[in-house]
Amino acid sequence: MSAESASAIQRNQVDLLDFVDWSGVECLNQSSTHSLPNALKQGYREDEGLVLESDADEQLLIYIPFNQVVKLHSIIIKGPEEEGPKTVKLFSNREHMGFSNVNDFPPSDTAVLSEDNLKGKPVILKYVKFQNVRSLTVFVEDNQSGSDITKVEKIVLCGTTVETTDMKALKKIEDH
Repeated sequence: MSAESASAIQRNQVDLLDFVDWSGVECLNQSSTHSLPNALKQGYREDEGLVLESDADEQLLIYIPFNQVVKLHSIIIKGPEEEGPKTVKLFSNREHMGFSNVNDFPPSDTAVLSEDNLKGKPVILKYVKFQNVRSLTVFVEDNQSGSDITKVEKIVLCGTTVETTDMKALKKIEDH
């Protein structure tokens, strides 16, 4: 791939937040007072006082469905130096995973987050593995310091939509 086409891909990336199907979003082992919207929702995730925290132990299992098929290019996961996530496994199109079966499946990609990543440097994913993504499962396996609580300040998913036509909007027009 030429440098030119790589930068063109880069340029077309958007924040995929608008394409998240919020009705299906789940997070296992989240603290009831510091839950996933703090890290994922617009406005909340920009507020440094709001974080997603794990509850019983350091692990988090986040399920994010999309309302249309997307191509995922990179992910930003911000967190504090000590309690920020360390090993993050990403699964494309795997529904209903739990802590009991998350290790039964090979991840589409695994990232070990550096200090730079925790400050907002994007993790570039294996693009070929994330071409037709209907849902993304993010398994935070451990954190930087090995403590019981993992904290996530912000999650941003960057990519493009595969089909630019919103089928729901199209259907609405036909109904009239």
